[in-house]
Amino acid sequence: MPNPKRRHSQQRSAKRRTHYKATIDTLSTDKTTGEMHMRHRAHWVENKLYYRGRVVLEKAIKEVAAADEDASGGEA
Repeated sequence: MPNPKRRHSQQRSAKRRTHYKATIDTLSTDKTTGEMHMRHRAHWVENKLYYRGRVVLEKAIKEVAAADEDASGGEA
């Protein structure tokens, strides 16, 4: 493996790294729900997964209150 013949200075490394910048992600408003989301990404709204204004997936919701009553054994 080739190795550098001389050490690179800190200034030289800093000059190379000046182009590495953090960028702000582009946000869009969904035309169906009106929610803000990252572009080209699916997003969840009210247990539904939306992509390009269409519902892609719906999440089934279990009733937590009924499950809690059954787990407690009917104690009052």
